[in-house]
Amino acid sequence: MINYSLKIVSLIPSATEIIAALGLTKAIVGRSHECDYPPEIQNLPVCTQPKFNPDGSSREIHDRATELLESALSVYRVELETLEKLQPTHIITQAQCDVCAVSLADVETAVKSLTKSHPQVISLEPNLLTEVWADMERVANSLGVDGNEVISELKKRVAACAEKTQNLAINNIPKVACIEWSNPLMAAGNWIPELVKLAGGNSLFGEIGKHSPWLKWDELLNANPDVIIFMPCGFDLERTRQDTLELIKSSEWQDLPVVKSGKVYITDGNSYFNRPGPRLVDSLEILAEILHPELFNFGYQGIGWVQLLINN
Repeated sequence: MINYSLKIVSLIPSATEIIAALGLTKAIVGRSHECDYPPEIQNLPVCTQPKFNPDGSSREIHDRATELLESALSVYRVELETLEKLQPTHIITQAQCDVCAVSLADVETAVKSLTKSHPQVISLEPNLLTEVWADMERVANSLGVDGNEVISELKKRVAACAEKTQNLAINNIPKVACIEWSNPLMAAGNWIPELVKLAGGNSLFGEIGKHSPWLKWDELLNANPDVIIFMPCGFDLERTRQDTLELIKSSEWQDLPVVKSGKVYITDGNSYFNRPGPRLVDSLEILAEILHPELFNFGYQGIGWVQLLINN
């Protein structure tokens, strides 16, 4: 039975999607500036804001965020006045990445300043699919609902992909470079190498469960990937297209065999790959479509991913 006295503020998109999947969308009273799914939450009060201009190239964004962090400053601010008005019973945030969303320390400081409410703070920090499931269960328990059925259905979809790829011949398992940031180069870590493996690929960079590593150009060149998939954090499909097209027009990128073969793909990393919640399963299915179109067709092409056509 749902507790209708719940007043939840979600300060990270993946948490908002977890709450929605648990059937508690109507209990959300506030969100982060990046929370945009499901669509019905987009008119809710915004409780965080970036302290830097999020527009511009990947290099410009990187430099702005780095400058703030090197100055021991937070990248985002909590809108304390908005929180005070909302009087939440629960605030869900993260402790994984100070660049991705408001930090746990900032949230805890803000909560101490509240006078009209004393919300429970739930902090998420998953690095693996099993930890995503555990987070979903913890959120469900904290909010007084049963998450078993939702989690079970997500696990079934993962198992369905894994079943089709587990017996692939070695020569049918492509070497995959997943790029989480293009300038400077960063490979995708955490849950992404795990998803690539489940989708029938060999992730060249990043270790399962470890943070995303910076990547040197020579490392990418020497690895000679069969497939490159761009999934920049915070970028939708069109913005990823613009950023990536500029990048691979350079002569060094043009010399990569994978670029010549046309096996370069861009994705909506903002909606899928960088949100450790229910849509990581969609992300797995997107990877499966890209890597093994002979086995999978879930219908994400054109929505979640496209092949990058350099001359278009």
